[in-house]
Amino acid sequence: MTLYRANPKHGVAWITGGSSGIGRALAKDLAANGFVVAVTALDEHPIDSLIVETAQMPGRVVAYPCDVTDEPRMASTVAAIEKDLGPIVLAVFNAGNYIATPGEDLRVRDFRQSFEVNYFGIINGLVPLMERMRIRARGHIVLVGSVTAYFGWPTTAAYGGSKAAINILAESLKYDFDKMNVRVQVMNPGFIDTPLTEKNMLPMPGLMPVNRASRRMLRGIEHGGFEVTFPRRLSWGLKLLALLPRPVCRWFISTATRWTGRPLNFDRKPPSE
Repeated sequence: MTLYRANPKHGVAWITGGSSGIGRALAKDLAANGFVVAVTALDEHPIDSLIVETAQMPGRVVAYPCDVTDEPRMASTVAAIEKDLGPIVLAVFNAGNYIATPGEDLRVRDFRQSFEVNYFGIINGLVPLMERMRIRARGHIVLVGSVTAYFGWPTTAAYGGSKAAINILAESLKYDFDKMNVRVQVMNPGFIDTPLTEKNMLPMPGLMPVNRASRRMLRGIEHGGFEVTFPRRLSWGLKLLALLPRPVCRWFISTATRWTGRPLNFDRKPPSE
């Protein structure tokens, strides 16, 4: 059986984390391809300018503000989109954050916030949406991961851990989603030039402009398989690196990021509760 692939004639697209970065760029590309795109972002991150920019495109963008960590409101958002615009045939769970977690400055709240946004932000929308896609017996789900899911990097214990969990989530759900004619894909991009990567403490080889990354995601949605990863020179090199014995892999990453010579920083004060 050929798995369903989203078509704008069948319904609408929904993107979380669409106020900036790759989510915003992808919303524009989908609207240019004829999709009505429901964009979810925080209330304090309005997308009025995005709506104006896409007003003359074949499709359009509609705002559905929501905090992805709010489980009841995410369920209400799914219901509101389908009531107002029609069935969601494509969902891109893109909302995410990056909080650096250097080993000498670990904070429980940083781990919790990373997983609440990056992982449970997906679950809070995926569960109510799948109830509807299951009944319709078709749908297309895209989960945005990262190449940091392949193995551990310095400062990414929280971020990379959440992205690894997303990859396992997608792989585990695929067995049953296939039976329901719901395509699930995981996008594992490398370093994209967005406000999120500006907070990165690591060197970022192969940094890709956001518009180019969005086009790669769109191509993956239209033609790609289960995993879509880019830029290929970086991502496939990391895949090969992950096959090596872990001590070799850690040595390479430590050397490439110049982390071996980095001094520990104990200047930050403990967080006040």
